[in-house]
Amino acid sequence: MTVRVLLADDEALVRAGLRMILEAEPGIEVVGEAIDGVDAVAMCRELRPDVALVDIRMPRLDGIQAARRIAADPELSTAVVMLTTFDADEHVVEALRAGATGFLLKSMPREQLVTAVRTAVSGDSLLAPSLLRRLLDDFVRRSGSTTATVPGIGELTAREEEVLRLVSRGLSNAEIADELVLGEGTVKTHVAHVLAKLGVRDRVQAVVAAYESGLVRPGG
Repeated sequence: MTVRVLLADDEALVRAGLRMILEAEPGIEVVGEAIDGVDAVAMCRELRPDVALVDIRMPRLDGIQAARRIAADPELSTAVVMLTTFDADEHVVEALRAGATGFLLKSMPREQLVTAVRTAVSGDSLLAPSLLRRLLDDFVRRSGSTTATVPGIGELTAREEEVLRLVSRGLSNAEIADELVLGEGTVKTHVAHVLAKLGVRDRVQAVVAAYESGLVRPGG
């Protein structure tokens, strides 16, 4: 299957570099380039890409707002991956809350970019939960955020809460299975139930919800 990719960045050189890397790989096709968030949303609706690589800072409509509109469109199944210059970008958490699958640094090695695009289309997270945890820890400490009501969090069973806490620690399904002495298939089912009850698309979104609800706390 060919992975269809949309590039959204206001810098032509960045788009050209991304296109050159991706189009050199078999099974990946760059179907369009957007110069701002407004174009990114419109082109996603027109071209239906599998993955959209979106700069977090763009004119007219920034990447966060673009991600929110793309993720909220029921007719789109595009995985939005944010591009940023800084690994400690304070807007990363906001972008993940908006519905982005993950984020990547513009300075990443070419093989990491290719792997990320293939990972995104498979439905997996592009951001290691351990890195997300560090970002969220820092964000919560800086903002002094209080817990919020998260729909579906109260519907989780005790086992599902336990699984979500382990996901938030950065554990894979196999590692969670070892920790809880369960079959990996059983863990996968629990994770699927957690995502469904919370109404989120991936593990990253589930971890964000765990922090917002207070189920997981900084450093905990």
